[in-house]
Amino acid sequence: MIDVTVLLLGGCYASTALGPVEVFHSAGTLSNVLQGTPQSQRFRVRTASLRGKQAMSPYGVGLKAEAEIHAVRATDLIVVPAAGLELDAQITAHREIYPWLRRHAAKGAYIAGVCSGAAYLAAAGLLDGREATTHWASAEELQRRFPAVKWRPDKMITEDRRVLCSGGVYASIDLSLYLVEKFCGHEVAVQTAKSLVINMPRARQSGYAVLPLSRPHDDDSIRSAEASIERNFRRPLCIEDLARERHMSARNFIRRFKTATGRTPGDYLQATRVVVAKQLLESGARSVQTVCEAIGYEDAAFFRALFKRHTGMSPAEYRAHFGAIGIATKRGDSRRGPAVSAGSGGR
Repeated sequence: MIDVTVLLLGGCYASTALGPVEVFHSAGTLSNVLQGTPQSQRFRVRTASLRGKQAMSPYGVGLKAEAEIHAVRATDLIVVPAAGLELDAQITAHREIYPWLRRHAAKGAYIAGVCSGAAYLAAAGLLDGREATTHWASAEELQRRFPAVKWRPDKMITEDRRVLCSGGVYASIDLSLYLVEKFCGHEVAVQTAKSLVINMPRARQSGYAVLPLSRPHDDDSIRSAEASIERNFRRPLCIEDLARERHMSARNFIRRFKTATGRTPGDYLQATRVVVAKQLLESGARSVQTVCEAIGYEDAAFFRALFKRHTGMSPAEYRAHFGAIGIATKRGDSRRGPAVSAGSGGR
């Protein structure tokens, strides 16, 4: 039996604590009950909080803990939930958990941080020199605050020497299933996922990010170049024209563009085309070839590879996740919403 301790912290997102509790509780039990076979409970799950007090979520849901953290003498796995939006206040308010986490890590426990909960692990010093992920929107701030950590915000789950992190609030489910598979094997993890009607763990979160194409900067000439690329994204990129229009040499233009935006002009054009492709797929474009041609590419295979490199998903997978869902009538006629059914065609 594997002992799991799920922390309940004030200001945490309730689902990032309750999701793991339910996944671990279901492993080896729920599927068996549904199929009428003997249960084989794999995890013993308990919740713990500072001084055993109730933890309140940002939206007023109270979470009652079974124990006070210092009453937990031994555990195999600790799950730390996502912090709220006030990250500075959260890191300060929960500094009492840091030595406790370090003690259990030193004893060999696995420590898992969900979403922005990775900030608690970093504040405890458990991520120094390790690879870690977090919610894509928190990544830049955490990179500044904890530069000793090898942040990988493109990944949905990271594991480095018994310390794990996941990106996104509902990635708590991905992380929990990943751990079920790690401790109990693939078959138990699949049975757990099927019985809860959830997917097996996702690999990347980059397809979910809503990020600006460039970081903030004050170079007006480069801003105008960005706007020009965005207006003319279907056309081949001509560095010489962009540079000449801004009274620069091509070499100086490329240098200033990368300094200001963090990308080369070619990378910026590719990122712009991927953003437009996402919009087309979300609105229900019928085929990948259609999207490919609409953004200025002729080679669909090249576009698929580019799109997957940027998002972690194929265009068809992205459309299945985020495309508008068509609804047919009972008669089965062709009347639908504004877009075709998600996932149709284009593979």
